[in-house]
Amino acid sequence: MTAGRVEPDTASALPLAEQPRPMIRVNAPTEQRNPLSADLDLMSTRDVLRVINEADRRVPAAVAAVLDEIAAAVDLAVGALRAGHRVHYFGAGTSGRLGVLDAAELAPTFNSPKHWFCSHIAGGPEAVWRAVEDAEDDEYTGATEAGDCVHAGDLVVGLAASGRTPYVLGALGAARTAGAGTVLLCANPHAEAASSVDVFIGVDTGPEVVTGSTRMKAGTAQKLVLNAFSTAVMVRLGRVYSNLMIDVVATNAKLRGRMISILVDATGCSEEVSQRVLDEADGDLKAALVALVSGAAVADARDALSRSADQVRGALALLAS
Repeated sequence: MTAGRVEPDTASALPLAEQPRPMIRVNAPTEQRNPLSADLDLMSTRDVLRVINEADRRVPAAVAAVLDEIAAAVDLAVGALRAGHRVHYFGAGTSGRLGVLDAAELAPTFNSPKHWFCSHIAGGPEAVWRAVEDAEDDEYTGATEAGDCVHAGDLVVGLAASGRTPYVLGALGAARTAGAGTVLLCANPHAEAASSVDVFIGVDTGPEVVTGSTRMKAGTAQKLVLNAFSTAVMVRLGRVYSNLMIDVVATNAKLRGRMISILVDATGCSEEVSQRVLDEADGDLKAALVALVSGAAVADARDALSRSADQVRGALALLAS
């Protein structure tokens, strides 16, 4: 057996094209009928929207109930990244697309290295734009993809509204074999796979307004959890000072203006002084920030950042000592 790769020996783990097409009835809260929307097709447009909106209000409270589990996942991710490893998202359908979206937004927001967060979606890149039929049922491909890229020390986050998506469970199984940490995020608090991962995040969003349409509340919950998860990871890794994004890269006019706004807000200095020090720092926002807050020269600010693992608070502490 190749290290990190699952090599199943059962017919159920054959490539999907070689399997008979099964039928499964999913037992999950998202598949139950919602009595509040039973007459949805008879309602006025305004009432349809009201019912959807009222159902959506349940989601933040459901996410609040699993903050401890999200925190545990954040700590695993921070530990993996600090040790030079990666975080992987594996999902299908809406869940997979949300993973792609979250990973894609981290580099421009926090200037995180592109290899830190890797997203994988059942059906490949084409599935971001259109449904790839049956791809989520392919446990073998999920295991193979994870076996090819997941290494010991990485963290794999499985995204599956039902908590049973074969592609996702295959990836999580391969991740365990490789020695990676595992997290499962789903909208089924009673998912059988809960006991097979290091951290289980089962958000109880209940029945959907349109039965089984997990692009609705379940998807909203996953978006909220992923936003919170990845943002908290970046905060813990020092890519936020106060509540300001200090690793932003000035790739357009808006972001160039934001850099000056951040320096003004963080230091109380004028726009002119902030721009001058930012120019002296060759556009390095962190170096300019440390220099302005501490009163040190830009070169000394850079040295302090280098000695504090690029942490602004640590650099300021060094310069103050």
